[in-house]
Amino acid sequence: MNKALRYSLYALLYFVQGTVLSYFTALNPIYLRSYGLTMTQIGLIGTIGLLPFVIKIFFGMLSDRVNLFGLGYRKPYIIIGLLVQAAALVIAPLIDPVSGYTYFVLLAFLLMTGMALFDTCTDGLALDSTPQQDSGTVQGIMVGGRALGVVIVSGLLGFIVQKIGWSAVFWAMAILTLLPLPLALTIREQPRPANARFEWKAFQAFSAGPLIALALLGALYSFTINGANQIMIPFLNENFGVDELAAGFYVSVWGIGVVVGGITGGRLVDRLGVRRATLVAALLALVAIGSLALITGAGVAWVLIPAFGLAYGYYETVYFATSMQRADRRIAASMFSILMAIANIGTAIGLGVTGVLVDSVDYRLTFAILGALNLLALLLIPAIFPRSQDLNATQ
Repeated sequence: MNKALRYSLYALLYFVQGTVLSYFTALNPIYLRSYGLTMTQIGLIGTIGLLPFVIKIFFGMLSDRVNLFGLGYRKPYIIIGLLVQAAALVIAPLIDPVSGYTYFVLLAFLLMTGMALFDTCTDGLALDSTPQQDSGTVQGIMVGGRALGVVIVSGLLGFIVQKIGWSAVFWAMAILTLLPLPLALTIREQPRPANARFEWKAFQAFSAGPLIALALLGALYSFTINGANQIMIPFLNENFGVDELAAGFYVSVWGIGVVVGGITGGRLVDRLGVRRATLVAALLALVAIGSLALITGAGVAWVLIPAFGLAYGYYETVYFATSMQRADRRIAASMFSILMAIANIGTAIGLGVTGVLVDSVDYRLTFAILGALNLLALLLIPAIFPRSQDLNATQ
């Protein structure tokens, strides 16, 4: 598969992620609130639903070691993941979130298992075939592709809810999930060179201080930005009467910010180096998340929400590119998935804690707390880059 097709596949697979994430970001809290669920219950669904992104470590190991049915180390898992996600979306509207709360939680877990599987193996495919100097560009494409799915689909999903109903939203997402399949079927993986073959001893890298600090940064950033993202739309809905259609448009402008942040982050990583890019990312997140507490009406939200999206996309791209550069090719998908899994532990905890905070205090104070937590990144950056140099310059 040539470079253009690979980049197109990455963008499309992450676009599919964006379509589903646009629902969970904009509409799922409103959908579940309409059944009378508390933010604590909704946060629990988010936490359990994200567990597959924690256990994706094992998906990475499986993909690094097992050439499934002789079809490749990445291709068959990507296809299986897409099919599992599509099936879960077809079933979702058939379950009542109140009387079938446990089943709904389990289905969220299954849906995210499919997503985590194809996500992990897409990352592995990128790691197998991307030169280090292009890591920022590739991660920018992935983050941007996912955000583009949010931009294009969010408004559409809100329109479908109002004109047709919630069931149509789930089924539309199932159809969109299958879009990458034709291109995924064309994947032709290259034989692995000897120095890229799986070795258990490569995991010793995780005893290094800079890698441990990088993992902690991943947990911290994902705790704050995803916690804030979960409550952004419910905050607008409950304080300013933003309905489903308007919520979709707000998430679309948020997604535009993520696209811009992803592209910007990718270019800065490749040109300036990850140390300075990471410092900027932490400071942007501090300001952008904290500013959400200052929203006083729908008009102000049109400015601050895309600004938050820019910080979100920028931070994700910088962290992903740094992790990609640090990955040992012998355990590429495993190492990258471990770093992502630790970040997702932060997300899972953040979703649960944020829901409890909102129910215990209020939305504005929660945004302020989440923003301030980004100051902790300033303590981790010197540990990640102990020589006060960019990773690019030391490798």
